[in-house]
Amino acid sequence: MDDQPGLSDQYRMSSPWPLFVALGFVISEIGVFLNVVPLSVGGLLLFAGSVAGIVQESGYAERPWGTLSIVGGLLVALGAVVVASQLLPFEGVSTALDTVWSGLVGPDMNGVIQRGVSVLFAGVIAVAAAQAAQLVERDADAL
Repeated sequence: MDDQPGLSDQYRMSSPWPLFVALGFVISEIGVFLNVVPLSVGGLLLFAGSVAGIVQESGYAERPWGTLSIVGGLLVALGAVVVASQLLPFEGVSTALDTVWSGLVGPDMNGVIQRGVSVLFAGVIAVAAAQAAQLVERDADAL
């Protein structure tokens, strides 16, 4: 008699990555919404790393570093757009954003800029970590 009936080696075990993707997304959203920079950066890094891990585990990529660079680049672009929307004088866009955001965060837009910078900063860290990991992995293979 089997100790675990119905389980065999031909079936895959469940993956931990979906839990970390969801946890990273929730933590980053709480950090961005409440404007807590360590939470938003840490949550976005957990989210980006988990997405890279799940892509590698599913077989779409051999190594996670390329995916981590892409997700980090998307975060950099998103953060730059948020910061630019507050700093550059877009006439129509600026007045629309002023109307929407003034009701949410008051007339001071520095909170929006800080949120954009935290997203941009998380993307820069993710890209830098991916590039450093590729270099370390390449050096380890050379030995």
